[in-house]
Amino acid sequence: MKKAKTKERNSLHVKKYDKVVVISGKSAKAENNIGVVKEVDTVNNRVVVEGVNIVTKAVRPNPMAGIQGGLTKFEAPIDSSNVMLICPACEKPTRIKYEVKDGKKVRVCKKCGEQFEN
Repeated sequence: MKKAKTKERNSLHVKKYDKVVVISGKSAKAENNIGVVKEVDTVNNRVVVEGVNIVTKAVRPNPMAGIQGGLTKFEAPIDSSNVMLICPACEKPTRIKYEVKDGKKVRVCKKCGEQFEN
């Protein structure tokens, strides 16, 4: 009998409300590939970025629940490896490194050395 896999949380390089740019996938080619992270799913390594990866879904009407039918558009999650963090100081897409300052682990821009506010 197979053992069930336990879902473990992974630490990601992006957090909620970070400004990111999409670097790969169909949303990378669009003109509005920069947005703010709305949600972070650490179990599946996925993020929802505002205004990026908009999909259309057909919804059936349900008068009991007050749902009106039709086509709805919403942001679908994308993999966290497809986004790159934008440094607030130098305004460029950058990778990050982690440093320990005052006993806390902080994110630091690799290009300019500026610390991200957590």
